[in-house]
Amino acid sequence: MILHQSSLITLDYNPATDILVVEYPDVHDFLLPHIRQSLAIMVEAIRNYDVKKLLLDASRTIIDVSEEENRQLTLQLAADLMHTRLQKVARIQPLNYVRETRAQENINRIRQEGMLPYQLETFTSKAAAMDWLAS
Repeated sequence: MILHQSSLITLDYNPATDILVVEYPDVHDFLLPHIRQSLAIMVEAIRNYDVKKLLLDASRTIIDVSEEENRQLTLQLAADLMHTRLQKVARIQPLNYVRETRAQENINRIRQEGMLPYQLETFTSKAAAMDWLAS
């Protein structure tokens, strides 16, 4: 069931499994306000539908902002997700090693700041992520 669809983000929710699937949007400087709004819509949908499991597919995401801007976006998303009842977040990693290294640095910082009240795992395939979320 599509909860929201725009040129940046699609929220595909399956109430039977309680899994929300989201392809993480491309991140460009000129799109940052729209990306923030799209992520806020995602967080609101998670609250409204009391979603417990989230799959964030970043496998094809293009990151074209500074490391600091990307870190701030990631920290804001983590802070917003703290105020939901999420239990599990599965992340499909990008194929680009450098992008994944930066993403893991951001995740480690979020962990250090105690901003992960839910389980967070990173996967290389959607099938493995869905299996983990379903378990």
